[in-house]
Amino acid sequence: MKRVLLFIVTNLAVMLVLGIAASLLGVNRYLTANGLNLGLLLGFAAVMGFGGAIISLLMSKPMAKWSTGAQVINGSADPTHRWIVGTVERFAGKAGIAMPEVAIYDGEPNAFATGAFRNSALVAVSTGLLHSMTRDEVEAVIGHEISHVANGDMVTLTLIQGVMNTFVVFLSRVIGYFVDKVVLRNDREGPGIGYYVTTVVLDLVLGVLAAVVVAAFSRHREYRADAGAAALLGSKQPMINALARLGGLDPGELPQTVQAMGISGRPSGVMALFSSHPPIEDRIRALQQMG
Repeated sequence: MKRVLLFIVTNLAVMLVLGIAASLLGVNRYLTANGLNLGLLLGFAAVMGFGGAIISLLMSKPMAKWSTGAQVINGSADPTHRWIVGTVERFAGKAGIAMPEVAIYDGEPNAFATGAFRNSALVAVSTGLLHSMTRDEVEAVIGHEISHVANGDMVTLTLIQGVMNTFVVFLSRVIGYFVDKVVLRNDREGPGIGYYVTTVVLDLVLGVLAAVVVAAFSRHREYRADAGAAALLGSKQPMINALARLGGLDPGELPQTVQAMGISGRPSGVMALFSSHPPIEDRIRALQQMG
């Protein structure tokens, strides 16, 4: 539940800031004396929906470093660091992307990739992952993260989040206007309390439903990243071994800003609908069934 609340609060905060800015700039003049101007409303919804998602994407690398305390190790003389950087460089070359920044952070076994563009990404692994896995398994995890970058998953998730946010803003205001003017029969010029209350409630409700859609796509691209790691290594067994190892470990909590790009999660019950990762056993089964 904490993850869902963080998601809702973060999106509402971004949308609130953008809403104030839009009001000051006159962008949100979609409520006219003749009713809703749907064209202007759709434009306002797109600014609100994609604006927050794009801002989050552009800030993803510095936010990831700050929230995890990750330290970039490119150029480090430490043998382990050089091995990690060399592995990332080798896989990046195979995947056809520019060399990402490589970082290590203190924490439970996990890893993530982030960044606004395929050729300026960040790949980070935790100290817990390095201490609890063999080198082959760590390489598989790195391959998984490089596959996320090569597949453009960060940008794709941002676009899907933007589309979902746009529908949330648009529908909540259309329905809010209907409730205010038709159901509550507000015949005064401008929106009444019914519009504002309905809009706020639907922003929350539809925002939760949008989170379910985004999470479903996120789970789907985890399977693709697992398969991508197998292709980069030339064998699916290291990735299977890495996932099996993760299944017996506590992956810890990643910050919300990079959670969807982590290697592992623990979905359960109803909250599995909001999980960015499918169950470990399902991911292993999918790899085993690969040709």
